Amino acid sequence: MNKLYQAADKAINHALKIRSSDKFLLITDEPKIEIAEALAFWAKKTGAEVTTYLMTETLRPITAATSLFLEMARRATVMAYVLDARYQEKPFRSTMVGMGMKPQRRICMMPGLTREMMERLVNIDFQRLNRFTRKVMAALNNADDVLIENAAGTKIAFSVKGRKWHNDNGDISRKGRHGNLPAGECYTAPVEETFSGKLVIGLIDDKLGRGTMEFRKGRLVKWSGSGVTEIVKSIGSDPTGRIIGEFGVGTNPGAKVCPNMLEAEKAFGTVHFAIGDSYGVGRNKSKFHFDALVEKVTIRAKGKLLARNGRFLI
Repeated sequence: MNKLYQAADKAINHALKIRSSDKFLLITDEPKIEIAEALAFWAKKTGAEVTTYLMTETLRPITAATSLFLEMARRATVMAYVLDARYQEKPFRSTMVGMGMKPQRRICMMPGLTREMMERLVNIDFQRLNRFTRKVMAALNNADDVLIENAAGTKIAFSVKGRKWHNDNGDISRKGRHGNLPAGECYTAPVEETFSGKLVIGLIDDKLGRGTMEFRKGRLVKWSGSGVTEIVKSIGSDPTGRIIGEFGVGTNPGAKVCPNMLEAEKAFGTVHFAIGDSYGVGRNKSKFHFDALVEKVTIRAKGKLLARNGRFLI
């Protein structure tokens, strides 16, 4: 059994914990077909009903699900999204997340996953990852004085008081659960009106590069950089797409800062902020959700220094 199939075994049997009673819908495309084949191999062995959906290049970018696709998704109890990552497809991706978080099903999102990432970051010790992620969550839970800075010029202050934290620790086995593979972050939504300051980002969403984002009371009011400009252009006049929706902290020691947001946002020493949908944690609902990565951060909360220049102190 090669490393890809070992990782797929971990994804199906340890993360998603697919059972014979499940109806598994696997959405993929040509660039990710070998990953999908490995996942389908192990899913079939569980005795579950397995259906694959191949997205052809002639239909890309897809921004809305067809009625037939939605019917398949409604009948599924487990879904996995294994597509090449394209920022234009965020509305479609948001539809998938929303459906996957229904009480009767669960979803694993893997946009942009590569074979190398699968082999290196999915076949890991999830219990160890969970322990450290819980430690970070405890240090930030209910803080009303979070401050994020870095040497590049980031300085953003906000509260997370009263907001629920989510632990993306690789356990996607419970109904209503949404998670990533590779895993390794904790996240919540800032209290919107407290969120003010400047972000200097190294990456926004799917392979779009450096820029700045300035916020006032939870709303994006000023920006620079070709990547951020492209994102704002794609949002258009929809005001929900410019409101802060997420604050996340990377907790996977094996993840690297790279042009792939799925991995980069899990890396030690990084935090990420998303504009758009808050996935039910905050007040904002939107068809958009765009992540922005901040590197080598210093984190202060509850009067304590939690990280300095990208190194955890907890």
